[in-house]
Amino acid sequence: MFDSVIEFTADLINALAQPLNSTALAIVVFTLGVRLLLLPFGVMQARGERARLRLAPEVRKLRKRHGRDPERLRRELSALYAREKTSPLAGCLPGVAQMPFFMVMYQVFISSTIAGNANVLLTHGLFGVPLGQQFASTVAGFGLLSGPTLVFAGLFLLLLAVAFITSRRMRRTMSDEVQPEVLRRIMPLLPFGTLLAAAVLPLAAGVYLLVTTAWAAGERAVLHRPALAAH
Repeated sequence: MFDSVIEFTADLINALAQPLNSTALAIVVFTLGVRLLLLPFGVMQARGERARLRLAPEVRKLRKRHGRDPERLRRELSALYAREKTSPLAGCLPGVAQMPFFMVMYQVFISSTIAGNANVLLTHGLFGVPLGQQFASTVAGFGLLSGPTLVFAGLFLLLLAVAFITSRRMRRTMSDEVQPEVLRRIMPLLPFGTLLAAAVLPLAAGVYLLVTTAWAAGERAVLHRPALAAH
C-alpha cells in the first residue's frame, strides 16, 4: 500500500511539474496543498493556545498548591483541561498530521525506482542541483565554494530566517504551564532543527521543509494574533 502512495505522489508531482515547467515549483505547490488540507488542525491549535493562555493563572495556582504531589497535580490539570475542552498537546497536531506527507516526499526522492521504473524525478533539479542530491555529496562532488553548494547555502539561510521568527514567537507565547524549566529553554530551539534536517536530507525534502515552515510561521501570525495580543 505504501508503494502505491509513493507512486501516486510521484505521478502527482510529475503532473504538476509539466505546466509549471519546474519540479521544484511542483514540490512547492504540493506542499501548499498539504498545508491547506491540514488547515483545520492549525485552527484547532490556535484555539487551544488561546485556551491555554486563558487557563495559565489557574494552572499556576494548581502547580503551587499541588507541586509536591505530582499525581494529584496531574489529575487536577487533566480535570481542568477536560472542563475547558482543550489539551496541552493540541499544539502538536499540525506537525504530527503532516509527518506522513513528509515521509512520502522523502521516499519519492531517495527511491531509485518507482513501480519498477527508473525514478525520473531524480534527474530534475533546482538551479542545476538534482533534487535527490544531499548537501554532503554536493560538497564532495563540487567543492565547498561552488554554485551547487551555494544553492544549499541559500536554502539554509531561508530556513534559518524562518526558524528565527518561529523561535522568537514561541518565546513570546510560551506560558508557565510548560514544565520543567529546561523544557521551556529547549522548545524555542526546536525550530532550528530544520537546518540539521535539511543538511542530511535530499534537496527536495529541504524545499518541502522551507515551504511548510514558512507557511506555519504565517499561519501562526494570522490565527494566533488574538493570543499574542492577550499575552
